[in-house]
Formats: sequence, C-alpha cells, structure tokens
Amino acid sequence: MKKVLVVDDDPTNLQVLRQVLRHDFETIFANSGAKCLELASKYQPDIILLDVMMPDMDGYQTCCALKANSQTEKIPVIFVTALSEVGDETRGFDVGAVDYILKPICAPIVIRRVKNHLSLIRAKELEASHREAIFMLGDAGHYNDNDTGVHIWRMASYAKAISKSYGWSSDEQTLIELAAPLHDTGKIGIPDSILKAKRSLTPEEWEIMKTHSEIGARILSKSHSPMFKMAAEIALYHHERWDGTGYPEGLKGAEIPESARIVAVADVFDALTMERPYKSAWPVEKAVEEIQKGSGSHFEPRVVECFMSSLSEILDAKKCWDSE
Repeated sequence: MKKVLVVDDDPTNLQVLRQVLRHDFETIFANSGAKCLELASKYQPDIILLDVMMPDMDGYQTCCALKANSQTEKIPVIFVTALSEVGDETRGFDVGAVDYILKPICAPIVIRRVKNHLSLIRAKELEASHREAIFMLGDAGHYNDNDTGVHIWRMASYAKAISKSYGWSSDEQTLIELAAPLHDTGKIGIPDSILKAKRSLTPEEWEIMKTHSEIGARILSKSHSPMFKMAAEIALYHHERWDGTGYPEGLKGAEIPESARIVAVADVFDALTMERPYKSAWPVEKAVEEIQKGSGSHFEPRVVECFMSSLSEILDAKKCWDSE
C-alpha cells in the first residue's frame, strides 16, 4: 500500500484527511514543517499532502527544504490549502509542488488527485526501466564487436533528428530514438572470429555476418511493445537498399519500412565518421558527400534531404556525444 504523509497544524484537518485516505493508503501524520522533514526522511512516503499556512515553517519553506534534501527531493508534494489566488498557486509550483487541492476538501477529488500523481510516478519508473533494458540490449549487441565509444547512442540521436525533419510526430521521434540503438542486437549471435576480424571478410564469412539482421529481429520481435516492434523492424531491414540490392530480403523503395530507411542513413553516417581498427574516421564533409552520393541507390532520396536539412542538429549531437 502506498504511503501518504499528511502535514497540517490543525488536528481537525488531519482527522478529516485520515478518514478520507484510510481505506486506500497507509497514512503518516505531521503537525509542523519540521516534523514533516523528519518523517519524510525516515519513512520515505510516496507522496506528501502539505498545508501552506503553518506557524514557524510554512508550507512553501517546508517544500523548499524537502527539495533541497537528496533523500526527499523526488517525493511529489501536493499543497492542501485555503489559498486560491493565482500568485499563491504560482509560488507553490515554483518551489516544487506538483498540484494544489483547495480547502474545504472534497474526498473524491483528494483520492483522485493522489492516485493520478502516483500513477505518473509509476509511469516514470516503467519508462526508466524500459530505457535501462534498451541500453543493456544495445550494449549486448556490441559486446563482442570492435565498435568503440557511444556509436549506438550517437546514431540514435541522428535518427531522431532525421525523423523530425521527415515529419514524424514527437512520440514517433522518441520511439525511433529508443529503437535505433538495438539495430545490431543480432550481432550477439555472430562468432568473434568474424566480428573482430581486422581484415576483409571472406564471402562465406560475409554471409554469416549478414544473418545478424534476422537474429536481431527474432530476439526483438518477442515483445508486443511498440518500441520493440519498431526495433525488430529496424534490426531486420536497416541493411536494405533503396534500389533493392540490400539484404536480407532485397526490398526496394517504399517496401522498406520508413524506420529502417531513416536508420540506414544515420547508421552509415556514423560508421563513416567513426574510427575503427581497420579504418580511420572520415572527415564530416567526405561522409556527407558519401550520403548524398547514395541518394536514390542506397538511400531514399527524401531521407537524404531530411538528413541534409537536419545536418546542423546532427553535428551538434555528434559533438555532444564525442565529448562523452
């Protein structure tokens, strides 16, 4: 059961909130700002309902102190107050509160507001876990590879910038930024002798290397998440070419999913400008020329146009990631 810390200097108000919350939450009570700080550190409540008008330390001061403490800074605070002026609410948000509930309280509203904010916390926790899983899978795909630095994360930033210029929505841009780092997940199934070869691969070895796209898609397609579905799509098709000469299926033109068309440009540009054991990093100007030369053959012309129009943003991302 989620813990709610209720803070009010009026015993009647504490009793009212006790009755409102007792069936849905574990409740802790404090009658002053100082006691709130003590109990918040000790019990780590999931949310705090905080009165504003209190003697000695008012709600604003208490909230500031909570946010200044690393142990309590992330606990959401909802002010419960009779103050209703716009300036009062603005000040509350400025010191870190997430919401206001006006007195006299309405029980259903209190319950709904608390549950809504706890749901937001849960969503953020799930998103953080999702991102951690993506980072681990992305690293796993390159664990035995000779890639260095932050190739997969840098390339994901490029893909997001291109997708924005391509006209994708904000949510779609976020999806491709999260999905793109998993494009080479299938390399986990390729032998070290091939992945780490500091020479050109033999025709037989190259055929084995190409299976990484299908291996990655099989791994990633086991999830029904939209992000992992896109990741599986990218893993399978990011080596297809606009003219139909790519692999694994030899798709041509619009048969290739948009996500894979975008990642293909981002991936090649990053690979060209990255130093590898068997090659030096290309100058940015030369790599850009190579992308432009590939328009209509390797790459969709429109994606190349979007790459060029977002080049400034891409180079800013490159500079940022290269400093990591």
